[in-house]
Amino acid sequence: MFREWFNRAPAFGLSLFTPVYYEHIAYSVYRAYTAFLLAVLLGVPIGLLMGWRQRVYRYTFPLLEMLRPIPPLAWVPLAILMLPGIEPPVIYVTFIAAFFATVLNTLLGVLTIDRSYFRAAECLGFSPRNVLLHVVVPGALPFIFTGLQIAMGLSWFALVAGEMIAGRRGLGYMIFDAYNMAQIPTIIMGMLTLGLLGYLSSALVRRLGRALMAWRSL
Repeated sequence: MFREWFNRAPAFGLSLFTPVYYEHIAYSVYRAYTAFLLAVLLGVPIGLLMGWRQRVYRYTFPLLEMLRPIPPLAWVPLAILMLPGIEPPVIYVTFIAAFFATVLNTLLGVLTIDRSYFRAAECLGFSPRNVLLHVVVPGALPFIFTGLQIAMGLSWFALVAGEMIAGRRGLGYMIFDAYNMAQIPTIIMGMLTLGLLGYLSSALVRRLGRALMAWRSL
C-alpha cells in the first residue's frame, strides 16, 4: 500500500504524486469545512438560546430530539431530490451530523452555568445583551468547543457516506470507486488520508479553543 502511495507511476492511478489525489482531498475539505462552519453559525446560537431562554427550550427541544436520531444517510434521498446540483446534497448531509452535536453540547454548556452568576448579573444591572456576552457565552465556551471537536469528527464521518452515494469527487467517492474496482491499496490510502485530515481538523479546533479560553489556565 505504501509503495503505491509514494509511487510516481502508481498502478491504480492515485498516489502522492498525482494531481487527482489532491483534487479529491480539496473537494472533501471544502465540503467538510463548509458544513462544519454552517453547523457552528446555526448550532451555537440556537444552543445558547435554548439554554438561556426557557420558552425557546420548550418549543425547540422536542423537535430537536425527534430529528436527532435520524441517521445522516436517511437524509440523502431527500437532499438529492430537494437540493440542486452535486455539492448541496453532500454538504447538507454533512451539516446535519455536525449540527446536532453542536446544538446539544452548547445547550449543555449553558445549563451547567451556576445560576448565581445570573443573579449577580441582575444585581449589577446587566442588560440581556451583557448577560449573553459576559455570562452565557464564557460559561458555555468549554462545552461549545468540546461539541465542536465532536462535530468536526462527525462531519468527516457523514461526509464520506454522502460522497459515496451522491458525490462525483472526494475521498469518499475515491474509496467507493476503488471498492468497485477492487483496488485495496487505494481504499487504504483513502482511509488513512481521512484519518489524517480528521486529526488535523480536530487539532485545529482544539488550538482555537485554547486560544479563546486562555483565561482557564490563569
